[in-house]
Amino acid sequence: MAKFRKIGILASGGDAPGMNAAIRAVARKALYEGIEVVGIQGGYAGLINGDLRPLDNRSVSNIITLGGTILYSSRCPEFKTAEGMAKAIKTCEDNQIDAIVALGGDGTFRGATDLTNHGIPSIGIPCTIDNDITATEYTIGFDTAMNTVVGMVGALRETCESHARCNIIEVMGRDCGMIALYAGVAAGAVVIAIPEFEFDEEYAISKFREAREHGKRGMIGVFAEGMSLNNGGNKYSEEFVKKLEAETGIETKFARLGHIVRGGSPTLRDRLHATQFGAEAVSCLLEGKSNVVMAIKNGMITDIDINYALVLDRMYKGKLKDGDLDKYTAAQVEEMKAACAQRRLKMEKLYKLSFELGK
Repeated sequence: MAKFRKIGILASGGDAPGMNAAIRAVARKALYEGIEVVGIQGGYAGLINGDLRPLDNRSVSNIITLGGTILYSSRCPEFKTAEGMAKAIKTCEDNQIDAIVALGGDGTFRGATDLTNHGIPSIGIPCTIDNDITATEYTIGFDTAMNTVVGMVGALRETCESHARCNIIEVMGRDCGMIALYAGVAAGAVVIAIPEFEFDEEYAISKFREAREHGKRGMIGVFAEGMSLNNGGNKYSEEFVKKLEAETGIETKFARLGHIVRGGSPTLRDRLHATQFGAEAVSCLLEGKSNVVMAIKNGMITDIDINYALVLDRMYKGKLKDGDLDKYTAAQVEEMKAACAQRRLKMEKLYKLSFELGK
C-alpha cells in the first residue's frame, strides 16, 4: 500500500452539484486512513498561488447538501505554461502534498495528467452537469441539473396552458445534448433539439401545428444550447421561436435557463455517486494508482487511465488528433469505437422516442 502524508483536493472548471459531497468523501476517507487533507481554493490557480486550507472532519460537516464547491473553482490558463506548472509543483513540495484529487471535466483531467507527469500522483473525479465525458456513464451534477430543468419546465408549462402558448426552453450542456434530451423526455416536451442528431425543422413545426389542431393548449420544446446557427455562435433556439410563431400563428415565448441549471442542492443520486467516487479515489491512491479518472462502467465504479479517457472522448466528439491512437492496440481502438457506438445508440433511441411520444 502506498504511503501518503497529505492529499490535496481541488475543483476546476465549471462547478457542479455534488462536488461538495465528493470533497467530503475524499477528506473523510483520507483522514480515516491517517492522511492529512488540504483543500486547494480556486482550482489550479490556487495551487499556483498556494491558496490552501486544512480540512478535517468538522470542516466538511454538512457540506453534502450544498451545491457549488466550498473550495471554489476557476479556469487557469497559467497552469498550462511551464512557469505555472513549476509554481504548482513548488506549492506541493513546500506543503508536503503528496497527491492530488481533482474534480472537474476533461480540462481538469489534462491538468491532473500534467501533475502526474511531474511526480505528483493525481486522480480525477468527473464532475460536470453536461455528462459529456465518454469514458463514464455518469458525471456528478447531471442528475441535479436534469431535475432542475424538469422543475422549471413544469412551472413554465402551467402558464403556457393558461394562455394557450408554446415555450421554447434552452438548457445548458455546451456541445452535448444530454440534459436537453433526458429532461425533455421526462418533462413531456413536444419537440427536443440536440446537436448530436440532425434536426428536421419543418417536421418539428408540423408537430406543434398538429398538436394545436388536436386541442393541445400549452406546449413545450426543449433545445440544447449547442444548437448554433451557421456556426456563428447565434442561438438557433431563438430563431426557431420566430419561425414557429410566424408559420403556425401559435404565440411562442423563449426561455434560456442559463446557469441556474448548475445550481441547487444535489440530488440523492449525485450525493451518492460523488461519495462513492471520492472514497474510491483515495483507495486508488493507496493502491499505488495515479493518472486515472473514476468512472461508472456497466453500472459499476471503476478507474480508467486518464489519457485513454481523453482520447476516447475526442473519438466520440470527432476531434481526434494525429497520433492519438498510435499507442493503443487494435483491440483497444475497437473497444473505443464500440463504446462510442453504444453511447450514441443509447441517445439515438431516446431521441427517436421523444418524437414518437411528443404530441
